[in-house]
Amino acid sequence: MSKPSKPSYSFEFKVDLVERFLAGEEAMVLAEEAHLSSPVILKTWARKYRNEGAEALRPKPKGRPAKTGTSEELSELDQLRRENARLRAENAYLGKLRALMEQERRSR
Repeated sequence: MSKPSKPSYSFEFKVDLVERFLAGEEAMVLAEEAHLSSPVILKTWARKYRNEGAEALRPKPKGRPAKTGTSEELSELDQLRRENARLRAENAYLGKLRALMEQERRSR
């Protein structure tokens, strides 16, 4: 069973409808004409348009943002600091593991 997808509307489409709504046309009539599921969608777009401008109606990128710092972009000093931190953590882990193994041997 597939999940129903929400329709997406172009930036130009949204701006045109919002401007017509703000000019005085009724939300219900515009929503029916544009085949929107509810006039509330249009009112939401209009609120964003008033508060943040037309750019607020642009589609947002989906998903998690791309990672900004790759290993090539990091300076050599940053790479060494990361490696040092990793090695310190590994050393601490191995020290604790060694202590647990020694404690287990003593208890036998």
